[in-house]
Amino acid sequence: MPLLLLVGLPVLAAAAAYAHRSPRFRLGWLVATALVHVAVVASFWARPPAPALGGWLAVDPLGLVVLTLVSVLFLVVAIYAVGFLQTETPRGGSVFVSCLLAFLAAATLVAISHHLALVWVGMETTTLALAPLVYHRHDRRSLEAVWKYLVLSSVGIALALFGTFFLAAAQTRGRPLILEDLVAGSDSLQPALLRAAFIFLLVGYGTKMGLAPLHAWKPDTYGEAPSLVGGLMAGALTSCAFLGVARITQVTVAAGYDAFVQPILLGFGLISLVVAAAFMIGQTDLKRLLAYSSVEHMGLLVLGLGLGGVGRYGTVLHLLNNGLTKGIMFLAVGNIVLVTGSATSDAARGILRRLPVSGVLLLLGLFAVTGSPPFGLFLSEFTILNAAIGQGHPWVAMAMIGLLALIFVGMAAVVLEVIYRPPETEAPAVRENLLLVVGPIALLVAVLVLGMYIPPPLQRVLTEAARGLGGVAP
Repeated sequence: MPLLLLVGLPVLAAAAAYAHRSPRFRLGWLVATALVHVAVVASFWARPPAPALGGWLAVDPLGLVVLTLVSVLFLVVAIYAVGFLQTETPRGGSVFVSCLLAFLAAATLVAISHHLALVWVGMETTTLALAPLVYHRHDRRSLEAVWKYLVLSSVGIALALFGTFFLAAAQTRGRPLILEDLVAGSDSLQPALLRAAFIFLLVGYGTKMGLAPLHAWKPDTYGEAPSLVGGLMAGALTSCAFLGVARITQVTVAAGYDAFVQPILLGFGLISLVVAAAFMIGQTDLKRLLAYSSVEHMGLLVLGLGLGGVGRYGTVLHLLNNGLTKGIMFLAVGNIVLVTGSATSDAARGILRRLPVSGVLLLLGLFAVTGSPPFGLFLSEFTILNAAIGQGHPWVAMAMIGLLALIFVGMAAVVLEVIYRPPETEAPAVRENLLLVVGPIALLVAVLVLGMYIPPPLQRVLTEAARGLGGVAP
């Protein structure tokens, strides 16, 4: 069955890569699995697969968006990893590729799970799969980062487990914890238990997303992990965590408690934007800068979800755009780190001369990630802003505009210094490995196209995903 194959293939590939000593063999498994995964997911756009395991596994429009994002981003990272491992030799190299493949299996499980307990299992597995990769350098700072990541993620996932228990207790009819039955029987869910489930699941999966003030693990983790791992975390892992938040929101809204969820989601969204804006000002580390950018965009996702209406369409579109853009930024920064040995702005000054392609990617990525036209994030952010005005929340719109302007200034100050300010000592230009730039270039083209044109099949899926969340298309 296609759905079981989609989860099982990365698991088998991870075991095969771990068992074989040849680095080329491991990388062959990595790229081949990524290609097959993308091909299978692409077939779902033409013909959605039948549900599996009695409805536990299925593909709906929102899940298809997350699954496609995970698959495309993983293929780009797999190609990048081939070039990366030609330069870097991570300790515990035999598990590096296996952990990446295990993450693909876990993220796929989250995207296609319609049993909300299975979503929890997948999210916990993503944590365990990526933790060894965060401990890349095996020094004190990376140990502190992985420890903070594991502790805070464990707290978050424990809270999500409590939320899952509350949701199961709230259900009085239908198959336990199956999304379709929860939505269909939402009028019979016990109100107090449903509200408790929403709070616990939002806080639990919100911790995995990196919503402020639950974001404390992000700056250290993104700062210490290899950039390709940071790209997966910021683009794919957080998208899977958001899917968990979206699922419980979908059930709660179907039960008629939109007025209950709205102020909570708006609060988390605005707090995340405030924290991101505050900590970006004066930041000097590119990876930590991107960590706070991730906090910003997670805030925008729940902001659009809370606004409702067309805001939920904007959220789904923003989910896709943000994931692709984070891949561009992290991989471009990864190329800088490979050459300079550091992600600090002082070490990376004048990078446009030393790494012309990566420098241009970083510059264009700056405008993409800050929502500047004509890139896709401008369209999705404008849609969320339009929802704030249309839904009668002008103060949310004004706060959003002001905070996004501060964030742009904070990011631009660092990135433009890295690109244009001359280095203290001149260094010759470096010939860039095609494997390290072809993926980010492809992602940049995709984000640019999505800012100007949304293909009809994607438009249809985005519309259906928004409707499933109780929203509408513009």
